[in-house]
Amino acid sequence: MRVRELVALDLASSAAIAENVRHEWDAANAVLVVDQRLPDTARRELIRGLGVHSVVDATGRTLIDRAAEPMNDGDAVVIATSGTSGSPKGVIHTHAGLRSASLASSAALRTGAEAHWLACLPLAHIGGFGVLTRAWHTGAQLTIHDGFDPDAVTTSDATHVSLVATAMARIDTTMFRHILLGGARPPATVADNVTVTYGLTESCGGVVYNRRPIPGVSVDIAPDGEVLLRGPMIMSRYRNPGLKSPVDSDGWLHTNDIGRFDDGLLHVDGRRGDMIITGGENVWPDSVERVLSRHPLIAECAVAGVDDPEWGQRVVAWVVKHGDVIPVLEDLRDFVTESLPRFCAPRQLVVVDSLPRTSLGKVLRRALVDDLTSPQ
Repeated sequence: MRVRELVALDLASSAAIAENVRHEWDAANAVLVVDQRLPDTARRELIRGLGVHSVVDATGRTLIDRAAEPMNDGDAVVIATSGTSGSPKGVIHTHAGLRSASLASSAALRTGAEAHWLACLPLAHIGGFGVLTRAWHTGAQLTIHDGFDPDAVTTSDATHVSLVATAMARIDTTMFRHILLGGARPPATVADNVTVTYGLTESCGGVVYNRRPIPGVSVDIAPDGEVLLRGPMIMSRYRNPGLKSPVDSDGWLHTNDIGRFDDGLLHVDGRRGDMIITGGENVWPDSVERVLSRHPLIAECAVAGVDDPEWGQRVVAWVVKHGDVIPVLEDLRDFVTESLPRFCAPRQLVVVDSLPRTSLGKVLRRALVDDLTSPQ
């Protein structure tokens, strides 16, 4: 019997890569879109680590590993996670799952074949790839850009787009009928045509829109505060050998995010490992970042805990200044305590030129901490 392959598409985002996806699907293969920004070493490690059979690039098709584990019937895509630490995980989604996610998203947005979707996020990530499948499953028009370019986006006649916050800040949002905003923490306020999404690669992208689950999705909070998600679009399994699935026997995806319901709406406090314990008090970095981002002297900020002999961990703020005036620590502490308990206020301030981020705009807090604490 013919082996169902995992085929890596090492190609720039374009109509051609979409044609390659459809071609491999017609052949009953699954695809892995390779992020073109990866250095060569990282590409080779990704292809080897996720058991790719063949690679399609600008030179043609190359057999890599005939003996790699076959894909299952119905497998459609392997998405490499863009987590803030550790090696990428290969998340497998099925055709049925992609279809469910596409139709649920379109139902939540009350849109369908009349839409014109623009794909300008990396197709290697679920936020970009999901634009393709959403358009395909609803019959909507689709335009694909090779990356985000503000001028190209501005001149597009698309009506719908998926973006991350750093990209949205560079365009006039009124030109779109609807914007799906994912990735990093959203700005404090968004326009009426912007839908803030919550989800993971494992959940096939955003499945909670403006803090409400989309059709077919259930959300629960575990006794320890972890956010649980369930629905027909949840991942099938990981491609990495021996890696345990985060989906339990009842179909709940364990997100590793801590959250709560606030008047029936989902509020996500942050990743379980991001919480800072300082002087016995719990501090969520996202809460402090939301306050600091409103300060007139701060353009961008990140908050994390650093080991401290007195406090256990101290709250440290990394800020990119807005304008020529350098923020002062005591002023920022006073500013934070206007909205949060004083133990949430940063005890150390680091002014930086920029913040390290993933390709989807998530701040690499671990990189900031490592740079601060490593021997110079």
